[in-house]
Amino acid sequence: METKNVMIVGVGGQGSLLASKLLGQLLLDAGYDVKVSEVHGMSQRGGSVVTYVRYGDKVASPVIDEGEADYIVSFELLEAARWLPFLKADGQIVTNIQQIDPMPVITGAMEYPENLVEKMKATGAKVDALDCLALAEQAGSSKAVNLVLMGRLSHYFDMPDEAWQKAIDTVVPEKFRAMNKVAFELGKNA
Repeated sequence: METKNVMIVGVGGQGSLLASKLLGQLLLDAGYDVKVSEVHGMSQRGGSVVTYVRYGDKVASPVIDEGEADYIVSFELLEAARWLPFLKADGQIVTNIQQIDPMPVITGAMEYPENLVEKMKATGAKVDALDCLALAEQAGSSKAVNLVLMGRLSHYFDMPDEAWQKAIDTVVPEKFRAMNKVAFELGKNA
């Protein structure tokens, strides 16, 4: 199998690292060679965070170059747009529609761009955008956006639901597991 590439992008503190661990566990359990690489910006200051997940028969490097991502999973709308050049021509974006103002917007130096979903679609990108924050809150915590996104991503992976559930059991601490499974199901069924 050729190597597949997933970028998980967001803003510090949104749970992208747990999402990448979950995806990595799912793929390891399925027998793939998996490489996960975390690239932090100013994550403690609300800056950009990127995680690369690469899997296949044999993966040499954990890094994804421009134009190589099969999937971009984004916790925030502007981050999806920012990383769009990394998406393959036939790649898929799964994004939360939540908007978190970056520092230039907070300081008034810039305005948050409008109509980002439409602009990304206008480039030819396949965009699956949903309100993951509302679904996470419905599940019981705004911090469950990561599992809502993983539930949505599961549509694009040929993996049985049991495999996803096993990965959640392995990666998510027991006291948060039931709520995170609800979040996963809400994302999957949205």
